[in-house]
Amino acid sequence: MSFFQKMGNAFSRFMYGRNGVDSLGWASLVAVLLLDTAELIVRSKNETAQTILATASFLLMVWTLFRMFSRNLPKRRSENAWFLTKIVNPLKSQRARSRDKDHKYFTCPQCRTVCRVPRGKGKIIITCPKCGTSIHGKT
Repeated sequence: MSFFQKMGNAFSRFMYGRNGVDSLGWASLVAVLLLDTAELIVRSKNETAQTILATASFLLMVWTLFRMFSRNLPKRRSENAWFLTKIVNPLKSQRARSRDKDHKYFTCPQCRTVCRVPRGKGKIIITCPKCGTSIHGKT
């Protein structure tokens, strides 16, 4: 067995039962890289801004490493689930709506439910399936 295989096996044993990298971990790593890039750009212009960016980047990296090596899996999974439901999934649904050329989307003003109707029907009145509010719109 080579040195690298032994090191890989040792790291695998070390990471067993730990959180590792999830979607929130990847997003925070990207944020660290963006903060470091911004720090490089600002470095020669403003020393205070550079210090703030460096501190924020360092703290975010410490938090990311803490999450990766944490053994409290239920807590880390709930953090990642919150991130996916509140930030990632709404962004994905917005992109899917903008690509959908066959339907028009209306949001209920009362309960914020999204209603999908086919395009080309003219002026219509939509009844929200959740709360029964009437939505007037043009497809």
